[in-house]
Amino acid sequence: MPNVSEKLKNFTDSVIRRMTRIANAYGAVNLSQGFPDFAPPVELREALAEAALKGPHQYAVTWGAANFREALAQKQSRFMGLTIDPETQIVVTCGSTEAMMAAMLTVCNPGDKVIVFSPFYENYAADAILSGAEPIYVALRPPKFEFERDELEAAFKKNPKALIICNPSNPTGKVFTLGELTVIAELAEKYDTFVITDEVYEHIVYEPYKHIYFASLPGMAARTISCSSLSKTYSITGWRLGYSIAPPAITEGLRKVHDFLTVGAAAPLQEAAVTALHLPDGYYGNLRDLYTEKRDFFLKGLQKLNLKYTVPQGAYYVLVDISEFSSTNDLDFCEWMAQEVGVAAVPGSSFFREDINYLVRLHFAKKTETLQKALRQLELLREKAKNYR
Repeated sequence: MPNVSEKLKNFTDSVIRRMTRIANAYGAVNLSQGFPDFAPPVELREALAEAALKGPHQYAVTWGAANFREALAQKQSRFMGLTIDPETQIVVTCGSTEAMMAAMLTVCNPGDKVIVFSPFYENYAADAILSGAEPIYVALRPPKFEFERDELEAAFKKNPKALIICNPSNPTGKVFTLGELTVIAELAEKYDTFVITDEVYEHIVYEPYKHIYFASLPGMAARTISCSSLSKTYSITGWRLGYSIAPPAITEGLRKVHDFLTVGAAAPLQEAAVTALHLPDGYYGNLRDLYTEKRDFFLKGLQKLNLKYTVPQGAYYVLVDISEFSSTNDLDFCEWMAQEVGVAAVPGSSFFREDINYLVRLHFAKKTETLQKALRQLELLREKAKNYR
């Protein structure tokens, strides 16, 4: 038999999704894969029930149902401060995961280079490799996860085709400042580089931090592919509804790639999700308040346990320092913790290009009672870790 693609040797399966399987196997509280255990808005569930009965149940337009694209354009034009044409600038995808992959395949030729900030959401490196591109990693240095301008420009001098930025960041919870985004914009302009953004946590940002859409910066809409999804904003990760917003010429290419990747996103789910896109602006303020309460509750619990952690500015992840327990193999430690402590985390090494094995990622997109249970289980960590090898 012939061998499979050599590309597959350069990355593993998703460690995040693997940790969910491990959590399920041991009955651990799953604070690894970032999905809520509470219901979406009732209006959205009612709209889904109606769509299940009335349809549509056949293919939508490949790049998205017209009413979904129109509602999305209205909502994102309002928040991004741009005029978005639903007919020429939007592609509806199967989650932001597909949007990012389609963006990479659209702009990259084999052998091109792509700048990726480290730590990074694990899909980005795989996306680059599957596209035939070479990732160039630029460090976001803890504890504030800031980049060095000179190091970033050195990466740009290698003539990358694109830069990927996740804002707010997974896994760090960092919200990029206007100053940082301006530096990236200046370098993207100077070296004529595309910018691919992952903004799925755009509405989960904590005071006093503000999310700034990269495409809204002067001159950047012309070179930016903005990727996001409805998953985190409306607590519907299983619906797999994502999208890209880009200039018409780029969108034309995105639509070609998307068409042959998945054909299209689920028609009845798009129909139901129009309801979410028409929710009043107060919904997004309430969402921020909800996650602020969860963040504060969870961080207070970690503090009582004398665990060192980062304070997220956005998204719903916390990086916890496990160096007092283990500093060699964080993947083994996370599996041990799921089995022995009953809490599942993601090893930090799956996000960092650098050799960092002392951080694990936990998330707090859970009911209060779930977070309480996780914190009770984590009370056992220090004692049980005495026997960890």
